[in-house]
Amino acid sequence: MVREKFGVAVSDGLVDELDELVDECADLGASLPEIVEAILTAYFRSDVDHVARVRELIIRRRKENL
Repeated sequence: MVREKFGVAVSDGLVDELDELVDECADLGASLPEIVEAILTAYFRSDVDHVARVRELIIRRRKENL
């Protein structure tokens, strides 16, 4: 499997939640990138309309931040 590296800026709140997941998965030796990849894999393999869901989430997030 070919892997692509890219940088992503996320809010402090998400960083805190991700750090908690890293701590909870310490017994697995899971790294932050591995956990983020697992989350993305679960999302993209789910049976949702990804375009519609992402658009909805972006709109909701923007309204909350205005």
